Formats: sequence, structure tokens, C-alpha cells
Amino acid sequence: MCEELENRLSTILRVPVRLTVAGRTDAGVHATGQVAHADVPESALQTRSIAGDPSTLVGRLAKMCPDDIRVKSVRIVPDDFDARFSALRRHYRYRLDDRKWGPEPIVARTTASWRRPLDVDAMNEASAQLLGLNDFAAFCRRREGATTIRDLQRFAWTRDDDGVLVGEVSADAFCWSMVRSLVGAVATVGDGRRDVEWCRGLLQEKERSPQVPVAEARGLCLVGVDYPSDDELAARNAVTRDVRGSTGCCGG
Repeated sequence: MCEELENRLSTILRVPVRLTVAGRTDAGVHATGQVAHADVPESALQTRSIAGDPSTLVGRLAKMCPDDIRVKSVRIVPDDFDARFSALRRHYRYRLDDRKWGPEPIVARTTASWRRPLDVDAMNEASAQLLGLNDFAAFCRRREGATTIRDLQRFAWTRDDDGVLVGEVSADAFCWSMVRSLVGAVATVGDGRRDVEWCRGLLQEKERSPQVPVAEARGLCLVGVDYPSDDELAARNAVTRDVRGSTGCCGG
């Protein structure tokens, strides 16, 4: 997806474009709230078709991109803005269907299936045990030089009108496969195979736990990214780079 968009932008702007994204998602994960930035010379925005107004790129990209890529807005940002390092937090949503027949065909691409009945109250109790600043090594695929300490700020479940479970997950950042592992862990509590104490105990692990199932990618979607005000961007970048390091990438 990223390469597709970079190629289209390079064609329009007539300069090489490389995007930096707020969070690189696992294969099969969706994003309706992704944010990206690119550093391009001012001259690239002065062509006749753009005339200094980058918002015109929205319409042009809609015509050029495949149906599964859409850019909703484009604007000039301060030099200190960094889509990844300036972010305060990322918000994900996970859709999980525990009905015997599974997801309806019209939403099957964005809704995962769980083959056992799930207790939402038990899932919320387990999710609450994981909130806060913790080492999530048990839920992450470790990357050399990257920390697995994250601040999980929200993790809660509800059922929508169709009976599908919807999980809302927010944190300052996520490790690779962390969200899907969090979902898999609390779902095994929800279906009765594990208890809340087991889930809490995972925070004491220092390596990826083989006991934690990784939920399907298709149920996960990056729905939003929060940023500070423009005058706080530089300070946020410094803090994030210091804590995460250059390899501390985000992922679903």
C-alpha cells in the first residue's frame, strides 16, 4: 500500500517521494486513520495542477489509486512534524464475531471469527489488568534494539447491534503483533480456557509467550492517531526518539 501511494505521488509531483507513516501494520490489517508525511521541495507544489494547494492531491490520487487506497486530506505541516515520532497515541479497533455462523459476508473482510462463545464481562476484566505502563514482551515479536515497554491507555469491549464484539485499544505506541496478541489473550479468558490471573501474569514474562494466540489480522483496523499542538512537536519527537529508538516501530 505504501509503495503504491509513493509511486502515485512521485508521478504527480515529479520528484521521488518516500512516506513516513504513523504505524506500519501487519499484513491483512486495515487502516482508516493512517497518517503519513513526506519531505518534498516547495517547487514540487508549484506545478500548474497543484498551484501551491496540496489539497488538490486528494482528487488526483482518488483517480489514480486502486479502490483499497484513499487519501482523505493533504496539507503542509511544520518542519518538526513527524508522522511516527510526533504521535501521542494510536487508536485501533478490533471486530470479533463469536456466532456459530461467523461474520456476515458483507463484513467478512473486516471481521475476525472466534469459534467459542465469548463472555464480554470476562474479557473486559482481563483487559483492565493490562492497562498502564508495562513491559508487553509476552505479546510482542521482539525486534533488536527496540523496547517492549508501552503505555496501554484503553482496552475495552462491547457488543454492537449485530452481536459482534468490538474492542477499542489505545496506546502511545504498539509493538509488532501486539494488538492481535492482546486480543487473543483476553479472548481465551472470554471463552473460559484461561482466567484473569493468567492474563495478568503475562506482564511478568520477558519473552514472547507461546501460550498467547495471535488473533486474525482481518479484524484489526488503525482508526486514529493523536498529535500535540504544533509548538510541542519538537519536544515530542525528542522524547519519542529517546524512548523508542530508531527501530522501535509500531505495528498491529
